[in-house]
Amino acid sequence: MSKKLEDRGLLERKSRISKEELETLRRGKLLLDAQKLEEIECTLALSLRTHVRVTVILYDPSGNKLLNGFVTSIHTHSREIKLQWAEEWKWINVDDIVEVYIV
Repeated sequence: MSKKLEDRGLLERKSRISKEELETLRRGKLLLDAQKLEEIECTLALSLRTHVRVTVILYDPSGNKLLNGFVTSIHTHSREIKLQWAEEWKWINVDDIVEVYIV
């Protein structure tokens, strides 16, 4: 009897996790794990310090967007970066970034 209750508890837990994942997908934005977020932040800081060009992939409900440029400022309190290319620039929320890599 207790084995059935344990199995049922596992199934309920799996079902709950699936519902949470489904809700995340409905909201649209994928939540990044701590390691991935740290990797993104380190790459952005490297671009700022060494003036290397990066490609930033931003989350967008209609499809991810790519931006190329140099990180010229980081505001840790508001979690924003200033990405500049040519004579244009844009403030980007770090939480909207899905991926960053050096060009």
